[in-house]
Amino acid sequence: MAYMSEEGYKKLVAELKTLETVNRPEISRQIAEARDKGDLSENAEYDAAKEAQGMLEMKINQLKTIVGAAKIIDESKLTTDSVQILNKVELKNVKTGMKMVYTIVSESEANLKEGKLSVSTPIAQGLLGKKVGEVAEIAVPQGKIVLEVMNISF
Repeated sequence: MAYMSEEGYKKLVAELKTLETVNRPEISRQIAEARDKGDLSENAEYDAAKEAQGMLEMKINQLKTIVGAAKIIDESKLTTDSVQILNKVELKNVKTGMKMVYTIVSESEANLKEGKLSVSTPIAQGLLGKKVGEVAEIAVPQGKIVLEVMNISF
């Protein structure tokens, strides 16, 4: 089961619809066009189109699985008492004093450039349930980091 925001769910459904209604027919057209060019054993265009079709079908199946298992979180029931999914968390690295802000989101919505951290990452796992002022020691590939929760919001 994948917990996600309603916005994230709608984005996935829209992407799935585009893949099925736009990309799939386009690849089918490319395959038919390449097939019409003759000998398939030495037809690079045909091979490329078939490979693209396989990748597209894999992506469609992956999205269908995620959408099928999705559980939309009722944002009205969320609180800022402690860190949980869909919270925006302001953190301070105790050792360096560096401050950072992350929003804890589902895996399918994660985007580090936008400050959206997947709930399944070690950092998010270490922060879940922490309250403002609490410190989390989190094991990461580079060693251990110590983060203090400065603020929790939406």
